[in-house]
Amino acid sequence: MKEHIKSFLNEEQDPKAIEKITSKLNDLLMKNEEIGYIGVQKKPAITVFPDSIVLTNKRIIICKPKNLGLSMDFTDYTWDDIVGTFVKENILGSEFSFSTKTDIQVSIDYIPKTQARKIFTYAKEQLDILKNPVAPISNTIVEEPIVIEEIPLAQLEEEVEVMEEIETEEVTHFAEIFPVTQSNFIAENQPFHAVQETSKEKSLSELSQDELFEKLQNYKKLLDNGLILQGEYDAYKKEILSHM
Repeated sequence: MKEHIKSFLNEEQDPKAIEKITSKLNDLLMKNEEIGYIGVQKKPAITVFPDSIVLTNKRIIICKPKNLGLSMDFTDYTWDDIVGTFVKENILGSEFSFSTKTDIQVSIDYIPKTQARKIFTYAKEQLDILKNPVAPISNTIVEEPIVIEEIPLAQLEEEVEVMEEIETEEVTHFAEIFPVTQSNFIAENQPFHAVQETSKEKSLSELSQDELFEKLQNYKKLLDNGLILQGEYDAYKKEILSHM
């Protein structure tokens, strides 16, 4: 017996009928479509070419041989078009039937009772899946929310004061503005009023042209760094120019 039909012979289906059906269904199945169950008629009289019903995960297919079994008619109904399924057990086998949204009634009789029950159960499962689809597993990465730590106001003010002190120290580093020379020496952390006093120790009239020009440049740097006002710079400039 061929391996591909063994799984469909659970309830004593006719092996020849199953082999003929599966060989023809190979070209009819859609992508991702799988056969779930096959039921085969078993009439009291000898039937060489019984009708069959095939249930897949996408539809119901009715298979009816013709021309002495040389060909076969296939009629299919998708699960979303089916509104109800029914089983009626008789003395000789059972009748499985279903109705569609377009009021079509389809039935196939003389199905062995065990097969008819399996067909009915499988059909109910497919209709239930259609009504209650399983939500697909999402591949979306859920990002954890970013927690921003709140800094207390007192701590924030303290950090701002420290930053201001650091910036002030960098700006008031007068050694970067005034070159260290014999005529113009300024201590590293000397306040600005001391700079004025130091500059007065030597009269402007005693300075050379180069020294006066250098002093004017230093005052310009102080103005650019915001350490003196424009009016103060203008006064210093006027006084220095008067001695050049």
